[in-house]
Amino acid sequence: MKKFGVSSSVATLKRVAVRVPTRDADYAAAHWLGAPNDLDLDALERDHKIFVELLQQLGCDVEVLPEAPGLPDAVFVYDPVFVIPSGVIQLQGAKEARMKEPALLAGDLNAIGIPTVGVLTGGATADAGDMFWLDSKTVGIGRTYRTNAEGEKQLHGIFAAEGIDLVSFHMPHALGPEFCLHLMSVISPVRENLAVVYEKEAPVTLLQELADRNIKTVSVPDEEYLSLACNVLAIKPGVVVMPDGNPITAQRLRDAGVEVHTYPASVINRGEGGPTCLTRPLLRED
Repeated sequence: MKKFGVSSSVATLKRVAVRVPTRDADYAAAHWLGAPNDLDLDALERDHKIFVELLQQLGCDVEVLPEAPGLPDAVFVYDPVFVIPSGVIQLQGAKEARMKEPALLAGDLNAIGIPTVGVLTGGATADAGDMFWLDSKTVGIGRTYRTNAEGEKQLHGIFAAEGIDLVSFHMPHALGPEFCLHLMSVISPVRENLAVVYEKEAPVTLLQELADRNIKTVSVPDEEYLSLACNVLAIKPGVVVMPDGNPITAQRLRDAGVEVHTYPASVINRGEGGPTCLTRPLLRED
């Protein structure tokens, strides 16, 4: 039975990794809103457990990785590595608080049978939050404060060896280097012909690429952007998980024929991470 391999952002999510949040970390230094005095770690653990149970209820085989003491953002397991059909690409983070995460996560995934097939080196930086699958042979990549030119160059070589193309989109300055604006901060694929998009900060070239591919969009309103309404995880084509507290976007998705599931996110959202950030897809297939 196949245990790993990803070449889609919307195919059925059969196996996924998550990491238990840690209490032993400096959440304030990692820019979690309200830390340290107004961040309820009991609530963080509780809400993460509810999220994991929802994934399991929806049919996902969930690999629960142990907590990572000293690494508050390690709960966001999407960013440190990217999984392709042959295995794991170990990335390098630009955020100081996350620099130890790629090797840790790659090692955890190696331990459950998923090999490392590429490693960024030198001055290359990249977060997987700047990458998603446009189709089975094409990955969209964002040039951001987290993913630099050398990171894109090295990834191009790794992907090319696997027969995968890269399409680059340059993200705006927005609120600056300290604000985490990933490519996936403005787009979440829902099914092959539909994506959730926050147009105001999306690259024009991305919107044009979607139009050229006949991918329709569900627009996120301004008032729901910071509560991560644009961060939507496809469990299978047209079935999604999103943070609660975003009724307008949720209704727009339902109007587009999408089955929507929500989880309590007010505490987890303080780390600027939604359901795509909290999950590392290991196996997607239809």
